[in-house]
Amino acid sequence: MQNNIVFLDALSLGENNIKESLQSIGHYTEYPTTSPNETLNRCKGANIILTNKVVLNKEILMALKDTLKLVCITATGTNNVDLQTAKDLGIEVKNVAGYSTKGVAQHTLMMALALSAKLPFYDSYCKSGAYAKSPIFTNLSTPLELLDNKKWGIIGLGTIGLEVARLASAFGTQVSYYSTSGKNQNPNYPCITLESLLKESDVISIHAPLNPSTQNLLNKNNLSLIKEGGILINVGRGGIVNELELAEEMQKRKIYAGFDVFSQEPMVENHPFLNPKIADQFILTPHNAWGYESSKELLIKGVLENIQNFLKA
Repeated sequence: MQNNIVFLDALSLGENNIKESLQSIGHYTEYPTTSPNETLNRCKGANIILTNKVVLNKEILMALKDTLKLVCITATGTNNVDLQTAKDLGIEVKNVAGYSTKGVAQHTLMMALALSAKLPFYDSYCKSGAYAKSPIFTNLSTPLELLDNKKWGIIGLGTIGLEVARLASAFGTQVSYYSTSGKNQNPNYPCITLESLLKESDVISIHAPLNPSTQNLLNKNNLSLIKEGGILINVGRGGIVNELELAEEMQKRKIYAGFDVFSQEPMVENHPFLNPKIADQFILTPHNAWGYESSKELLIKGVLENIQNFLKA
């Protein structure tokens, strides 16, 4: 019997070649995006469903129990699928781990380097025409800082955090970390308290998952501990940092931030990070640190392997 395969949010992978591979496995249908009220109808009759962020809750899974055999998540996180219901119904759920480590780590370094050099300010200065009107050849009105000899604090020293530590060390930084679970003990870097990390670090990067212990981890009660001129980077999950309270703190003094993840995605139109008063203190990217071309190739390879292994079983 031919397998019926449906990809609910193919646009999330950008340009890719997954279509050709899946057409050779079965009858393949893909949708660029799928809204909640479209999900069930599009999944009817599917044996294999691919989803990145489209939610497959208990109600949907129960309605598909007679045909659905496999859910392939085209990402690492599995919180968009009701795993317990899937298990109860005998529906396998497969994700792909480890594909984005190099990309997210590089993205983190890119943000740290750009913010150390005050790139948002100087880029705007040149593009606005102000440099063309300058009486001198240079502009050093906003201090540029080297990473060399700076302290870099990592929140969440997992696989990505370790790769960031390696890269940051190559730039001469002194790396320490805070374990959000309290269980991670790495002998290569000092493990310190969150309060010490926020007070001491020149650069802080977040690589932790979102869970009850990390929800709203950074808020008005501790954001004030970050150094003047400090850099905060979040490539972990939205919701770990209270975004409104960070924006308020950044209006009071010069803190710099790079964010690739947000508490609501896409970010809302009136998001506090979009305040023009703090534009030069920010680098914002649309949750794409995971999506470097090499990372996408690894992800697609992993998805195809998950499907092929399932069909062989």
